[in-house]
Amino acid sequence: MITIKRTTSESADFQKLVVLLDEALRIKDGEDHDFYAQHNTLDKINHVVVCYQDNVAIGCGAFKEFDSNAVEIKRMFVHPDYRGKGIASSVLKELEIWASELHYTNCVLETGRNNPEAIALYQKSGYEIIPNYDQYENIDTSVCLKKSIQ
Repeated sequence: MITIKRTTSESADFQKLVVLLDEALRIKDGEDHDFYAQHNTLDKINHVVVCYQDNVAIGCGAFKEFDSNAVEIKRMFVHPDYRGKGIASSVLKELEIWASELHYTNCVLETGRNNPEAIALYQKSGYEIIPNYDQYENIDTSVCLKKSIQ
């Protein structure tokens, strides 16, 4: 049975999944990994969801405040053994619902051009590509997206 639990970045299950995520990103990002890693720390992340199948953590995602109206989706990951089953879409939807409950009206996020599966997931979920923001503004390998959740 699939369940999704709201938690924080203190969750041991979340932290274990993030280790796997970072290992995968180190390969995908190549020489750009250190740049991206500095923007993916777990401090200031108080809103985390972990997806479980039969009490085994198989996926996660998080958000942190971007501005007074928006959250930034962070640390989206599904264990490779469980991909293609709608887990990432479920995690993303739960994050959007939670952000909406907290009265945010938009979600933004950044992913890499070298991650077309992620871009496809976000676009399928209603996200639109926007100009790169903040630290990603002049980074050609970054793709930023946004979705209204209200």
